Amino acid sequence: MTFNDIFKSSFLESVTEFSAVDTLIGMMFALVMGLFIFVVYKKTFNGVMYSTGFAMTLVGLSLVTTLVIMAVTSNVVLSLGMVGALSIVRFRAAIKEPMEIVYLFWAIAVGIVIGAGMIPLAVIGSVIIGLILMVFANRRIHDNPYILIFNCLNEAAEETAVLMTQKAVERFVVKSKTVNGAGIEVTAEIRMKDAETSFVNRLNDIEGVNDVTLVSYNGEYMS
Repeated sequence: MTFNDIFKSSFLESVTEFSAVDTLIGMMFALVMGLFIFVVYKKTFNGVMYSTGFAMTLVGLSLVTTLVIMAVTSNVVLSLGMVGALSIVRFRAAIKEPMEIVYLFWAIAVGIVIGAGMIPLAVIGSVIIGLILMVFANRRIHDNPYILIFNCLNEAAEETAVLMTQKAVERFVVKSKTVNGAGIEVTAEIRMKDAETSFVNRLNDIEGVNDVTLVSYNGEYMS
């Protein structure tokens, strides 16, 4: 057996089995689905800071996964080597929002399905997932709570402020109360009626109330 025989039997046969048309079709659909995921992520994002880099990563992840699966499905030996190569990869990027995990798995799943040749499944599944996310992500199930903080000079001012707040809001729960020589500080979680905040001004006008602070609170951070 000569070197040419070995070269022909291993490399050239793989090249002849390669289909440029199938690859272009698969990559084109992966690009379209990746852009669709990109748009859905942008429309449904409601976090603190939007990351364009992460959104573009979703597109790239769909393309790369499709390319890898196309190569793996055509050669069993290559698939084993790919598993070994990818096992050493470590992703250390922090996930800022829980929904980002959903989009990462969605992009990977689209790449796997398209790479396996099941393009209709990828298209139909992505449309269904996108519609569900767009419907529920932007739907306000309940109003976000607020944190109300007011400082009073004496107990009479505190009682007046608490009574006024209870009448003005839908829900009032005291979270903490601090008493020292400078006065009384009360921190409460409230749910307002129709986003009406004018009662804060009235609280500040009460005699004995030094200052009033209203902060939006979603359970994880204050903004």
